[in-house]
Amino acid sequence: QVQLVESGGGLVQAGGSLRLSCAASARTFSAYAAGWFRQAPGKNRDFVAAITWSGSRTNYADSVKGRFTISRDNAKNTVYLQMNSLKPEDTAVYYCAAVPGDISDNTDWYDYWGQGTQVTVSS
Repeated sequence: QVQLVESGGGLVQAGGSLRLSCAASARTFSAYAAGWFRQAPGKNRDFVAAITWSGSRTNYADSVKGRFTISRDNAKNTVYLQMNSLKPEDTAVYYCAAVPGDISDNTDWYDYWGQGTQVTVSS
């Protein structure tokens, strides 16, 4: 069982930056691929970014390419999402997810989810 806890959300003006963190409980977290997803009110949960267990491969949604960066520190059992040049349309609850396998942009692929952290971007 893996428990994931997100942090780092908040209110920021358009053009600003935030860094989200996802801390995992499992000592074997380094064997898990991880992803970030987001869900705006009344909308589906959408893929944002994913990273393999080693960090050697990443994948991004087109809407965040060039603005967001996913990374991980396996020594700290933590995955990060650096978000720059934020836009009002980035407003959502951001969720961290993990799976003992390869990365995917599909929510059904992931076995473990955090509770989410709210990101609000004002115009």
